[in-house]
Amino acid sequence: MKDKMKVFISSRSFGIACPEAIEIIKSIAEIERSTFGRKLNEKELMDIVPYYDGIIVGMDEVTEKVIYSSNKLKVIAKHGIGLDNIDLNAATKHGVIVTFVPQENAESVADFTFCLILALARKIINAHLSTIKGEWSPLKFVGKEIYGKTLGIIGLGSIGLRVAKRAKGFDMRILCTTAHPEKHKKEAEIYGIEFVNLETLLKESDIITIHVPLTPETKGMIGSKELSLMKKDALLINTARGPIIDEKALIEALKEKRIAGAALDVFEKEPPDKDNPLFKLENVIVTPHMASYTIEALSRVDLTLAQDLVKALKGEKPKYIANPQVFEK
Repeated sequence: MKDKMKVFISSRSFGIACPEAIEIIKSIAEIERSTFGRKLNEKELMDIVPYYDGIIVGMDEVTEKVIYSSNKLKVIAKHGIGLDNIDLNAATKHGVIVTFVPQENAESVADFTFCLILALARKIINAHLSTIKGEWSPLKFVGKEIYGKTLGIIGLGSIGLRVAKRAKGFDMRILCTTAHPEKHKKEAEIYGIEFVNLETLLKESDIITIHVPLTPETKGMIGSKELSLMKKDALLINTARGPIIDEKALIEALKEKRIAGAALDVFEKEPPDKDNPLFKLENVIVTPHMASYTIEALSRVDLTLAQDLVKALKGEKPKYIANPQVFEK
């Protein structure tokens, strides 16, 4: 009898909200979970990966060395959408299928984006902290409406599009910069999206929200120059990837009140250092990369990932595959 395949789970949240996903994988493979309680680095993964047919990862460092350390590995399943921590070229060259889940958490991230926009515009976090200390100073926390304001969306993928849909309900003017505006003509008509270049978006938006993947082209795309183009009362939201913004430049802009505030769910280094200067600024909201963490999104992501992983291990084509050329071979 042929031995069962083996799958290693590094993602800490996989299966927590959806035990059914675990059972789907158990139908064809033995499962082992990481005991580290954090993302794994290159060396740690190199010691683990050679023993498994498939791995489920979060933000772990799946480098070329990791991928080439194994002749057994068939599938890398990303528990989420971003592939910036996986060397996709190396996986493709080594014949390893990479699956991901590009849409199932989009509604939750779009919701969270608007949570941050509203909390920042209305100074809700600071007001809460003040109130529970026994203070009663509503005039300290005079905010501003977002209704009718101009929202700039950088990137119009599955999340950016859903943010635009929500913005329409606030009667906002919606500006967007995206690599392929011609692909979104229908959506632009429905939601009233105006496609502009990045400079125009930065200059004219009251609120700017980032929804592009981290690539060599987008890394550092919001730096000192770009921040200087923004309105002094503008707000900046990032639920995408930390390195898209030059963190040092952002800190200076916030300290000098060159922009009004920022809300960040992601950082250049994760987890960030405890003495990160952002934590000392009153015009900043920070959260621990949790935008997609809802029961509904985690369940959808888990099920889709499990189904695609099993398909790939059985030699069938997954629904979402980042390097389809491997399967075609």
